Amino acid sequence: MDDISLTDLSGKAIDLSQYKGKTVFINFWATWCGPCLQEMPTIELAMAEFKDQPIVFLFASNESQEQIEKFKNKQPFKFEYVHSNNLEALNIQALPTTFIFNAQGELRFDAAGFREWNDEANHALIKSIIDTNE
Repeated sequence: MDDISLTDLSGKAIDLSQYKGKTVFINFWATWCGPCLQEMPTIELAMAEFKDQPIVFLFASNESQEQIEKFKNKQPFKFEYVHSNNLEALNIQALPTTFIFNAQGELRFDAAGFREWNDEANHALIKSIIDTNE
């Protein structure tokens, strides 16, 4: 996680080490990305499923903080939107891309493309990463 540079929408750096001990799910997306927008409701359902688990969901875009804020204000999702400062350095080739880190900060999953995050197989994937935290 050390190579990921994120800021909140006010421009303040986010120290990912604050999430040590928790699974961290980072979805890289963009306002113009149709598959990203299609995926968001499925992530919202997964968030509801795991609301009592030690997991944090972050939604990172490299668009301007103003664009992200404008999108956030138009959407019903209660996501933690953040700004990605180094998308290219992370070798992200397509959007959406999702990274999932375990509680020790080790990358346990990364994949590009749309996924149904509320389906059984993806729930099992997330749960298996959370379960390695214990």
